[in-house]
Amino acid sequence: MAGFAVEDLFLKLAARSVPVGEILILFGGGGMLAFAALARARGDRVLHPAMLSRAILVRACFEMAGRLFHTLALALVPLALVSTLLQATPLVVVAGAATIFGERVGWRRWSAIAVGFLGVLIVLRPGTAAFEATALIAVLGMLGFAGRDLATRAAPPVLSHLVLGVYGFAMMVPAGLLVLAVSGDAPVWPDAPAAAALGAAIVVGVAAYYALTRAMRTGEVSVVTPFRYTRLVFGVGLAAMLLGERVDGATILGSLLIVGSGLYTLWRSRRAG
Repeated sequence: MAGFAVEDLFLKLAARSVPVGEILILFGGGGMLAFAALARARGDRVLHPAMLSRAILVRACFEMAGRLFHTLALALVPLALVSTLLQATPLVVVAGAATIFGERVGWRRWSAIAVGFLGVLIVLRPGTAAFEATALIAVLGMLGFAGRDLATRAAPPVLSHLVLGVYGFAMMVPAGLLVLAVSGDAPVWPDAPAAAALGAAIVVGVAAYYALTRAMRTGEVSVVTPFRYTRLVFGVGLAAMLLGERVDGATILGSLLIVGSGLYTLWRSRRAG
């Protein structure tokens, strides 16, 4: 989670001088090649017929949307706000699992999900002078990641997490091309700081994804999953220390509701299991 927060910081720094579409292409291409090398080193088959299955194609669409809007949010929205709204992802996944996969979710967990969504509204503050319309881009990115996680649950077991990483990063390339075509931005040659930030984002992002995969495979999911919320601590801390961002009381209250409801939902899921 610390690695993902650092990755977001480097992408935000690169977005100061490099168009978002180009960032998606370079970051996605670099991550795709890194995961392809890791998958081949482990003997995984990268180009597998299962990559054309319905679940993988749906996952690819959500991955593209999640990465696209999340990267746009990093360029336009304060890092602390993006990190806060991203914490609602597990709540959306639980709600989606109940409505799509028919998983049993009792009234207690539905109540916790509602409290978490209330926290999101408190952070966004629609209808007030503090409302930032660009923050909705971060919400769209969060929904894209939630859809990706739900589609991953239906992915063919023959595809390893490393191979799924290849496909996920690969979807950033067409997303970047789409952004460049719509925005009309011309690609630029990244200067030294931007190139260093992009390179660091690729290295840290791949390492973070690999660490999370190892943790999920070697530890109990119910123990590992709550640590996802530490990304909020790292993201807000980096934003405050390095970017000079400040978090107001409403954002703190909303984040407490989001994280608290998420942890309670995980605890209830473990008891139900």
